[in-house]
Amino acid sequence: MKKLFIIALLALAGCTAQSPKQVFVLPEDESFNFIMLNDAGRNGYYDQKTVAATMGRIAETTDFEFVAAAGDIFHYLGIQSTADPLLMTNYESIYSHPELQVEWYPILGNHEYSGNSQAVIDYSAVSRRWSMPDRYYTKSFDIPGDGTLRVVWVDTAPLIDKYRKKSGEYPDAGQQDMDAQLAWVDSVLTASSDTWKIVIGHHPIWAGTDKNDSERGDLQARLEPILVRHGVDMYLCGHIHNFQHIRRPNSDIDYVVNGSGSLGREVVAQEGQIFTSSSTGFSVVAASADSLRLFMLDRDARVLYAVNRGK
Repeated sequence: MKKLFIIALLALAGCTAQSPKQVFVLPEDESFNFIMLNDAGRNGYYDQKTVAATMGRIAETTDFEFVAAAGDIFHYLGIQSTADPLLMTNYESIYSHPELQVEWYPILGNHEYSGNSQAVIDYSAVSRRWSMPDRYYTKSFDIPGDGTLRVVWVDTAPLIDKYRKKSGEYPDAGQQDMDAQLAWVDSVLTASSDTWKIVIGHHPIWAGTDKNDSERGDLQARLEPILVRHGVDMYLCGHIHNFQHIRRPNSDIDYVVNGSGSLGREVVAQEGQIFTSSSTGFSVVAASADSLRLFMLDRDARVLYAVNRGK
């Protein structure tokens, strides 16, 4: 496994959105690494091509095992079939760097639900790297130091009434069995004895945003209790188009909103925010048996902030 090289903006402690931009290089570290990308689909416009190029450049010196594609990869109306031109103009031709030809593990965002959501899953049979076995799924990975990392990908739109009720705008969302998915998440986490547990969904459970409060309220009522009960370490999401790290009172879960891979938005204040940034970019997750770290990188590969957990 290659060593992890991260270009850092600041020391890992005490970063703020207003800190002066000074670049550092973090020491090499043996770890299992993956990229998280979401809200990227703009057909190459805004910062999408820049972010994609930065991902490829960083991947030249860092061994990434996969890319977690956390929804809204296909703005605005999803795709209509596995032959939709958007799959080429918005994905294949944008993330074309040789070092990005690793497995991509996607989930559906609300924009994918605006189109043919099943086609997003079926594209796995067409693309060598697009690997989406179902609407929600899980994988366990061996990590350095004789540990394991459990990642659970969840399908959040069908867990939110707003999408279930708008059958004309999101035709597939209300057809999904919400209770079956929640029972499955509970069963997977019940059986997990992994060193670290990460859950990835498109929509935030907690975040500062001007989007409808009911989105987060439904996930707080339905999904969050399962995560708390089973000691999940991080819940990672997108949807808000900015970076946020939130810790709630009496909770040990790190709630992370990953920045947009193309177009950023200003941050709205929220209780429990430790860090925020409206920068576009992506995140790098690095796991070993004794540490779990998430680095928020902007479009130029500067580390804006890092979330650190240790055993």
